[in-house]
Amino acid sequence: MGGAGGPARCRRGGGQLMARLPVREEIAAAAPYGAPHPPVPVRLNVNENPYSPPPEVVESIVRRVRAAGVGVNRYPDRDFAELRSALADYLIRESGVAHITPEMIWAANGSNEIMLHLLQAFGGPERALVTFEPTYSMYREIARGTFTDWKPGKLEADFTLDLGHGIGHIDRADPRIVVLASPNSPTGTALPFATIEAIVRHVEGRAIVVVDEAYAEFRRVGTASAVELLEKYPHVAVSRTMSKAFAAAGVRLGYLAGDPELIGYLRTVRLPYHLSAITQATALAALDHAGLMLAAVTELRERRDRLAGALAAMGFEVADSDANFVFFGRLADRHDVWEQLLARGVIVREVGPDGWLRVSVGTESETLAFLRALAEIRKELE
Repeated sequence: MGGAGGPARCRRGGGQLMARLPVREEIAAAAPYGAPHPPVPVRLNVNENPYSPPPEVVESIVRRVRAAGVGVNRYPDRDFAELRSALADYLIRESGVAHITPEMIWAANGSNEIMLHLLQAFGGPERALVTFEPTYSMYREIARGTFTDWKPGKLEADFTLDLGHGIGHIDRADPRIVVLASPNSPTGTALPFATIEAIVRHVEGRAIVVVDEAYAEFRRVGTASAVELLEKYPHVAVSRTMSKAFAAAGVRLGYLAGDPELIGYLRTVRLPYHLSAITQATALAALDHAGLMLAAVTELRERRDRLAGALAAMGFEVADSDANFVFFGRLADRHDVWEQLLARGVIVREVGPDGWLRVSVGTESETLAFLRALAEIRKELE
């Protein structure tokens, strides 16, 4: 007998016919999120910081984890007070915004879980999420998982957001959540502060605005952070991560700053003890050494700008980037170029609009290896 969700499907896996399962139709048709990770020498496809933490940071992590290990028979602090205080202190130093308190901070297993908590609290059936494409594909996936309508608008051809279009689309979609990625992925473009604030003002009383600043530390000098809006607008939330600039992708720690009332709703929907004692200890050790962990940021910014210049000099169209990657096109057959780079031991990301590729900023030698391989491919295609 068929259930209310429709007929179950049979799929083959590992050579065996899988049992019929009452899976949701939209899940059955979907593929898991992820980037390829073949064993190649130059991996420039997932926007990691290419430098390992300094030895003294590793030692600090070991000490903190050892101390936490003594108590792993007990549940961790489910509200992670010490970590929230450390994150608030870091944001004050990084942004110059002095009014941030631990009660304004939330954290989770990466910024993806932060987004999940937000959609669990503010999304759901008959509620909509607005984003502007091309942008991070997990917004759509998390919307699907929380039964939230995903109603994307469009960026301009140069990947900027036209404010009139943005406001018009928001009015038509009538969302409860607006997500603005700045700097955006996969394009790297940052939104003008005035554009963000105009949207924030326009939706006040109707929606929350989540400004995803996963790449904030890489933005160009003088590019303001939406953290500056928090004191004036309680419906704004700013999402960050330790995965990128902090060279801590393996820690899985994302965090958010927002009004204490908004944070309270996230506490309501989170799973109990969602941050392990080991995660908390490791993140605290990294924050103890924030200066060392972020030491490579200036170097990576400069290398990003040189990489963008080199790609432009080769004749590619290059999007403005305030992140640790460069988005370049327009390629007649981007998959062929991707495969040819892979054959030369370099992997980049095939993502976003057709004709474009994204390359992370690696070490100096990795960046040169990518440019040499791309120059060879370009010559062969001429």
